[in-house]
Amino acid sequence: MIICPNCHVDNLPGALFCSECGAQLVTSDFRTTQAFKRSPSDTLNSSVLQAEPVAGERPPMAGVVDVSISLHLVDSGQIMHLAGRNEFAFGRVTEGQPILPDVDLSPYEAYSQGVSRLHASLKVAGQRVVIMDLGSSNGTRVNGQKIVPHVDYPVNHGDIITLGKLKFQILINR
Repeated sequence: MIICPNCHVDNLPGALFCSECGAQLVTSDFRTTQAFKRSPSDTLNSSVLQAEPVAGERPPMAGVVDVSISLHLVDSGQIMHLAGRNEFAFGRVTEGQPILPDVDLSPYEAYSQGVSRLHASLKVAGQRVVIMDLGSSNGTRVNGQKIVPHVDYPVNHGDIITLGKLKFQILINR
């Protein structure tokens, strides 16, 4: 266990940031991940998400626009548009990784920000959008509130989501 120098909470081995207060646990300039060059436009796809109705939920009425999601990266100001599916796994890619995330956050300094290889997932179900922490080392927060791993947590337009220390604002267009 790693003890936080700030709040003295026991953290899991390998954690870079404290699960309670968010303080940095390990100081190291050595990185084991490969650096990727950023392109001028780091967007995924700008088309609209096609949401499938959840059991018990009414399907969207004719003329109602489907949900589209964008992520505004707080530190860089860049916007990533998510499209083409109803669920997105967020994380970072490393060499030899058997399961890859749908959204690779490596170009945004994910390793140094404490983002796990498979950190969280964002799901669209009808008009609802939920996030789930996938058991990450450094946790997921919504508007500063740490969420419980493996439990769906609803998110709304304008919410700030933090994966480790990487912050983005979710923009939902309904």
